[in-house]
Formats: sequence, structure tokens, C-alpha cells
Amino acid sequence: MQVLVRDNNVDQALRVLKKKMQREGIFRELKAHRAYEKPSEKRKREAADAVRRSRKLARKKAQRDGLLPMPKPKERPARPQVPSLAAIAQS
Repeated sequence: MQVLVRDNNVDQALRVLKKKMQREGIFRELKAHRAYEKPSEKRKREAADAVRRSRKLARKKAQRDGLLPMPKPKERPARPQVPSLAAIAQS
């Protein structure tokens, strides 16, 4: 996994790295390997995960079919405009 550090902004690169690791499931994997999980607990957890996934799929399908309202779009803050190299060269 690779993250580019721009303008010596290590904090932003760390945030990007953590987000990538979260998406890949690395943190979940580490947590699972911290302690032994009994086979019965593993079956119970996997069954709960399957139920959670199926409910999410059913909810998404109901939203697409118009039976449930679509979720409100998240507002994202506007990113600051970084001048391009061409604009800097013209100045």
C-alpha cells in the first residue's frame, strides 16, 4: 500500500493511509488476531455478519425500487483550489 505525501503534509497522508487500511479491512483483521476466538463464537459472529449484509442488501434494493426514501447525500466541504503549474508559470 502506498500513499504520496504532498507538500510535506504528513497528517493528511496519514489520514489517507488510515482510510485505505480501513477499506481493506486491515484493522478488522488485526483485531481478530489479538486473541483466540472460539469456534462457536466465530460461527455466531459470521452468522451475525451474514444477517447484517443481507439486511443491508434488502434495504438498498427497497431504496432502488422506491419503497424506502433514498438517504440524504452527505455534504462535503469544498476543497481549497490549488493553483496548477501552468497558472504558476504564467505569473
